[in-house]
Amino acid sequence: MSRQRSEYPKEAMWDLEDFFETQDDWESQFTELFNVAKEGWNKLMLFKGKAAVDAKTIKELLTTYFEASRDLEKLYTYAHLRHDENVGEDFFKNSFEKTLALAYQFNQMSSWIEPEILKIDENLFKKYITDPLLQPYKFFLERLYRQKEHVLSDEQEKIISMAARTQRTPRGAFSAFSNVDLQFPKIKNSKGEELQLTQGSYQVLMKSSDRTLRENAFKTLHSSFGSFENTICELISGQVQNHVFTQKVRGYKSCLEASLKPHNIPTDVYLSLIETVRNNLDVLHHYVGVRKKVMGLETLKFWDMSVPLVSKCNMKFSYEEACDIVINSVAPLGDEYQRILKKGIKEDRWVDVYESKGKRTGAYSSGCYDSMPYILMNFQGTLQDVLTLSHEAGHSMNSLLSNRDQVYHEAQYPIFIAEVASTFNEQLTYEYLLEKAETKEEKLYILNQQIDGMRATFFRQAMFAEFELKIHQFAENDIPLTPALLKEEYRKLNLDYFGSNLVIDEEVNWEFLRVPHFYYNFYVYQYATGIAAAVTLVDKVKQTNNKSYLEFLASGGSDYPINILKKAGVDMCSQEAVETLLKTFRSLMEKFEKEIV
Repeated sequence: MSRQRSEYPKEAMWDLEDFFETQDDWESQFTELFNVAKEGWNKLMLFKGKAAVDAKTIKELLTTYFEASRDLEKLYTYAHLRHDENVGEDFFKNSFEKTLALAYQFNQMSSWIEPEILKIDENLFKKYITDPLLQPYKFFLERLYRQKEHVLSDEQEKIISMAARTQRTPRGAFSAFSNVDLQFPKIKNSKGEELQLTQGSYQVLMKSSDRTLRENAFKTLHSSFGSFENTICELISGQVQNHVFTQKVRGYKSCLEASLKPHNIPTDVYLSLIETVRNNLDVLHHYVGVRKKVMGLETLKFWDMSVPLVSKCNMKFSYEEACDIVINSVAPLGDEYQRILKKGIKEDRWVDVYESKGKRTGAYSSGCYDSMPYILMNFQGTLQDVLTLSHEAGHSMNSLLSNRDQVYHEAQYPIFIAEVASTFNEQLTYEYLLEKAETKEEKLYILNQQIDGMRATFFRQAMFAEFELKIHQFAENDIPLTPALLKEEYRKLNLDYFGSNLVIDEEVNWEFLRVPHFYYNFYVYQYATGIAAAVTLVDKVKQTNNKSYLEFLASGGSDYPINILKKAGVDMCSQEAVETLLKTFRSLMEKFEKEIV
């Protein structure tokens, strides 16, 4: 059973007091902003109907809008972090919901801004964006104008913004169900001893040398989700229908285009990723065959896919050791990068470290322009937890450097490149651990984990991306997303991706039910493209220097993601990065096979 949050020292928790000293301070600022909202955001509304007057008016309008947005973001960030400490706690849930309500109200009251700016005559608009007064907003305005055909009238935009609150229901309901309401029974190991299964402990159990324990953990977790398959499939369907609604209302050709086009990412980037992975599944099939052979199993099952193949080595780490490893591993990025990261995770308490009752599962990096980049973890002391810390620290440093070097409205980096910085750090950590390995067994253990990490981050996420594309295409063609259909499609993908050496049991059919990223909007493919870009960039940094990469980290959203990556040395419109990843995976497999035999 998870421990209570109160049982941990404050050093193991993120320092939200640095953000707002007390909950009363947060409530005070919320009340102040709420009172402004009740007056109809009067200051902002004064500009309605006047956006086309001159460049000075547009600048004042945008400045006022982004100042209000920044205040809201600060309130929201604190509320969502407190909420994730215990998603079942009513007090913080209430604060979170109040903040969301205020944000939705702000979006409704400001929904006229983009349509009004886009009503400006094209020639006059081109004149405005060359005006020195509007240079701080030039890219924002150019990006907005590219979406002109998909921006609706004032009233239509207001209606869409009013619907936004209801559209978050599937994601919110799944989070509450998965993190709080769903409880798992105890499971037994090969000795008949009982252990409590939790979402936080699941990944640790799947690496256990006790095959009976792994099987029981796998079957229990997935059958628990499977017993609610009708409910969860309705939630997934609801989320997909949200995307279909946006696609149709805004006139995009597909849900995929609706997700990618605003960031100027060609749909071919997504489609070619799936195609390239499909054309190279032989290497994944070979991996599965090697795992089966090394484990000496007649039948390889899904609960055998995470256990280390080097049984004599079981690396465990304290959180302090994990911090030191991550800090030391990023030495190629320079002294300043190391210094900032060390201070953040060791002194400034960026990280909420351990699993506790009701705490949100998984891990993430979050924050806002006016806060430190906080990290949520559920640390269990495994090598994977070390790599998770490295991953999230990559996100946090990306955020910190972007916030430092960019103005507020250009600081948020595009989602497409979000996973590059995180997986880049992971690759550095793997290389550091391999260099410091003291025995052949340790080296093989780490190499095994690196290969498994690439399998999970690249191949598995590409499979998820293909599944996500399929279910959206079904919905676009009015095909109901029933449990039978989704289970069948998910099973087919697993058969294709993993090949004949892996037996697909019934519980595998339910795996998609527990994946929170299917409630995002075409997010998962970016793990695959992100690690492909990261592996390519690691090689480039080692061959040259870290200057262009550090500039990439500090770029924020000052340009389109494809352009930002190209400046750093990776063209994601070509197959270079994906092919480099595949080449690296094959090379690692060859090294591992040579040593393990």
